[in-house]
Amino acid sequence: MKLPTSDVHGPTQMPSAPFQAETEAGRLVLRFSGVLDTEAAVARWEEAHRAAKGGQALTIDAAAVTSLDSGGASLLVSLARLGEETNWREPQEAASRGTLDRFRKAIPAAAPPPRPRPFRPLTALGAATLEKLRGFLERMAFLGETVLASLRILPRPWKLRWAEVLRHLDEAGTRAFPLCILLGTLIGVILAFQSSVPMRQFGAEIFIPQLVGISLTRELGPLLASIILAGRTGSAYAAELGTMRVNEEVDALKIMGLDPVAWLVLPRILASMLVMPALTMVMNVTGIIGMMIVMATLGFTPVAVLNQLEQWLSVEDLAGGLAKAAIFGLAIGYIGCQSGLSAGRGPRAVGDAATSAVVGGIVALVLLDGIFAILFFRLGW
Repeated sequence: MKLPTSDVHGPTQMPSAPFQAETEAGRLVLRFSGVLDTEAAVARWEEAHRAAKGGQALTIDAAAVTSLDSGGASLLVSLARLGEETNWREPQEAASRGTLDRFRKAIPAAAPPPRPRPFRPLTALGAATLEKLRGFLERMAFLGETVLASLRILPRPWKLRWAEVLRHLDEAGTRAFPLCILLGTLIGVILAFQSSVPMRQFGAEIFIPQLVGISLTRELGPLLASIILAGRTGSAYAAELGTMRVNEEVDALKIMGLDPVAWLVLPRILASMLVMPALTMVMNVTGIIGMMIVMATLGFTPVAVLNQLEQWLSVEDLAGGLAKAAIFGLAIGYIGCQSGLSAGRGPRAVGDAATSAVVGGIVALVLLDGIFAILFFRLGW
């Protein structure tokens, strides 16, 4: 029994291969002949698929096809996937048979992507926990490498790249002085003005120098200088080392037998640790100068302010603040270098590394500052 098909030889039809749909022994037979190229496949696509939509046993007869390209092979393979059971009568022409065979093998190989699994809160929590644990272990491994490299350098300090240390001292310290001067002066002015409001109610404006001086030397000076270092230098370390990692310069150092930690990390960490006390002192001095300007507007002479500072400030206050600053600089340099060397390979790797360095540095500063507050309280400082 033949199913009705359109006349492929009519003058108004697109040139296409003759096509017939028949039923033989309970099977649907789709018979093609002649040239079955992309143009013919487009012309016969809907008609052939309408005939094969019954989901019955199917035979695709392409024995009479004389020429076949990828478009025609796509039509034949898509029809074969509609049948419940498909038999093939392949083209007699060798090139057409090879095209059809390659196409049939390629379609199953290009499997669709797996369907996303449904969201499971417990699974997501476990994956996030494992990811955080993996990151923590990587940081600990990097810390171990840094400590070992430092111990190897200690007996032979001449092997450290001192030129790089001086360069980073200039970039992290000298070039940050203008910002520290501006910020320190403004902080001193703000603290003095804000303190004068409640102090005036009790006639205690003379104690403003003690309040501002102790706040700056013990707490605000190291903390604000560290935030400046994290924003300027920590992000710069991460961006520079992240770019070197993306450009595979770090891998090149390893291939040449050089330790990237000793070559790249130690000079930066040492520079950030050495420069922090200097930045803190700049912040302290300019903050006190800003406070003295406000005190002058309130009618107090510089000598009276200096006498109050000398009476209440101690060397322990200054030394404790500078010690905190050195530890803060060590943490910022370490986190910046670790973020840069653990950067990925994609186009966003450098930006993500810089962001991670700044965020991680500020979080570490807050944690360390809390630890120092408890320690100083226990020591009675």
